[in-house]
Amino acid sequence: MKNLILVLLAACTLQACQPKDTTPDTLPMKVAKAYGFDKFDEVNSIAYTWNVQRDSVNVMTRDWKWNIKDRTVYYATPDTSYTYSIDMSADSLPPADKGFINDKYWLMMPFQLAWDSGYTYETEENVPTPIAGTNSTKLTIVYGGADGYTPGDAYDLYLDNNHMILEWVFRRGNGAEGRPTTWEDVEQFGPIKMATSHANQAGQKFIWFSNIKVD
Repeated sequence: MKNLILVLLAACTLQACQPKDTTPDTLPMKVAKAYGFDKFDEVNSIAYTWNVQRDSVNVMTRDWKWNIKDRTVYYATPDTSYTYSIDMSADSLPPADKGFINDKYWLMMPFQLAWDSGYTYETEENVPTPIAGTNSTKLTIVYGGADGYTPGDAYDLYLDNNHMILEWVFRRGNGAEGRPTTWEDVEQFGPIKMATSHANQAGQKFIWFSNIKVD
């Protein structure tokens, strides 16, 4: 049976999101807690390199440092680097901010489930994951409204019994089709956990994170 529920969580995206003494007992929040959301207030900054295999030879990289308490983001590529404030107006944010949001979702989606507002979610039990065929709980997240870079997008998260993500499918604009990828190599970084690599249906690791430092 599927259950459709409107999430009404306080918006904390790109803020120093502090876990509260009492948090909603929802499946999205259980996923966030499985990765350490209850201790996220101990984190001051997260630095990492986002790597994507563009073709058989070329790898694209971006370096980030999210200074959570200072509300700034450091961005660097082989060609440029700068720091910007997340408190800038939407029309003043640099082009890199779109990449920061994209890369952060690949690394910190479990926490986005606690920070974001205005999405609906639906659950379904005993669903095989699209790649490995592992039995899982399917949690579908659909973003609404007009905010953000890609409003209306959907994510199908396939969870194990510990509320950890096994695989996900991103569906642009809540379309019927999407690209399944794995969530692998979960590591502990200070008080939180993060998956550091993602593989496609062919088993190729095409997105991964390196140089991760949590302070």
